[in-house]
Amino acid sequence: MIHELRIYTCLPERLLALQQRFETATLTIWERLGIRSLGFWTTMIGSSSNDLTYLIEWRSLAEREQKWAEFIADPEWLEAKARSEADGPIVANIVSSLLKPTRFYRGISDPSD
Repeated sequence: MIHELRIYTCLPERLLALQQRFETATLTIWERLGIRSLGFWTTMIGSSSNDLTYLIEWRSLAEREQKWAEFIADPEWLEAKARSEADGPIVANIVSSLLKPTRFYRGISDPSD
């Protein structure tokens, strides 16, 4: 397994629009395509309160390439993106990092532990 860490920095006053897009469209499309998200976070204390950070789990780089290409070309996604950006762009910057586990990786534990 590999994990992808993605940080979206939103334009001012647009974080809520991004969160709504994930809640109402993106996650449903990902489920249909078999894209596995592990969690989403906003920044409580840090350099930008306009950030949405999330993790995706991939079985391999090949799976990531195939499923991400399917996602960005998906007509339902393109329509949802256009609808959500009717009042203007949402995201100012995206940083994506592909992470491989260390030999002492134990996986993500339940936050209630």
